[in-house]
Amino acid sequence: MFSKLIAIIKKETLLLVRDRVGLTILFIMPMLLILVMTLIQDAAFKTLNEKGVPIVFVNEDKDSLGILIEQGLRNNELCSFNDSINGKPATAELVQQAVADGEFLVGIIIPKGATKAIRENVSQLVNETLQIDTADIAKNNIPDSIVITILIDPATKKSFLSAITSNLHEFISEIKNRIMFQTFSEQIAEVVPDKSNTPKNVYQKTQLIKYKEIYASKSGETIMPNAVQHNVPAWAIFAMFFIAIPISGSIMKEKNEGSVFRLNTMPSSYLLLMNGKITVYVIVCMIQFLLMLSVGLYFLPMLGLPALVLGNSFFGIFLLTMATAFAATGYGVMVGTLAATEHQAAIMGSLSILLLSALGGIWVPPYIMPEVMRNISAFSPLNWSLEGFYKLFLRGAYSIDIIADVIKLMLFFLATMMVSSLVNHKKRNI
Repeated sequence: MFSKLIAIIKKETLLLVRDRVGLTILFIMPMLLILVMTLIQDAAFKTLNEKGVPIVFVNEDKDSLGILIEQGLRNNELCSFNDSINGKPATAELVQQAVADGEFLVGIIIPKGATKAIRENVSQLVNETLQIDTADIAKNNIPDSIVITILIDPATKKSFLSAITSNLHEFISEIKNRIMFQTFSEQIAEVVPDKSNTPKNVYQKTQLIKYKEIYASKSGETIMPNAVQHNVPAWAIFAMFFIAIPISGSIMKEKNEGSVFRLNTMPSSYLLLMNGKITVYVIVCMIQFLLMLSVGLYFLPMLGLPALVLGNSFFGIFLLTMATAFAATGYGVMVGTLAATEHQAAIMGSLSILLLSALGGIWVPPYIMPEVMRNISAFSPLNWSLEGFYKLFLRGAYSIDIIADVIKLMLFFLATMMVSSLVNHKKRNI
């Protein structure tokens, strides 16, 4: 039996090596796919995180509120601050046109007299609270609220703009509260002669609540998520499952040439004959994955992208890759067994892999899918593999943490081989 298995492996290896076009598709195309997709996504990532969100600012207030907001935006790394348009000082009319034309993502206009209005409102509040005569105060001249205009490019995604505008609202409110507290302190100081009872302006000196953002990790180490960490495992899995097409094509070729009938006359089981194919293509999948890792470790850094971080468990990577390879080859054998012609095998294999990859989160992350699609995504073998690699590459997990994903992939492999064996047995009896 062992000699038969070696003979089958030798036969499959020779067939694969002689197919140069097939080898190019299996090895070169996935590497190019990772390069292109990572470069595209990383460029978009850097546009918003390194260069900052393009903001144009108009300060008609020329007082504390406008000045403090301007200083905050200038010193904020998330903003690309501008107060001029094409060499001309920004005005409300120019900003409106520039944002509408897509030159800037956001435009902010601080109205004239904004700081004065805040101070007068606070003064009136203090006088009313302390029951001081306010007859000489022209209440009608004090606005109830200040209108700060935020102009938004309508072509920008709503979810992204919601995050930006909420941060701007919070930042502007903080500065407004700072001015109100300062004014309140000054007003109380004028009314209360004993300065020991005067409220101290501690708003700028202390901050009761501080925030620290860290990425959760099993090992406690910080692994920064980026386009490389996501794309390398995702497209490596896609490439491994795409091997279903050459496997099914090989099976259909044997059927058309009649060699499968000669093989069936041999005193060997169907699973033994398929084990030769599985062994060869599992090795091919492992080589594919090593090439994908080399792209993430060496080639992408040459292009100025971050290097792939492999996490803490090389054995876990090997285990998950092996399980993914078996699942991919088992699926290819099942497609080749179910198909009746080469065209059926090619169409069934390619479309089903594209569908499973879309459902599995290769094309679109599962967390932005509708709830129904997220529930369906949990049944995709590509999703099981991708989640396992995310645990290893992004969450610092160890081998024990991806055992469940490995078991599911191996059960999928066993299920595909069982279906293939039953279908083949039925066809032979017809």
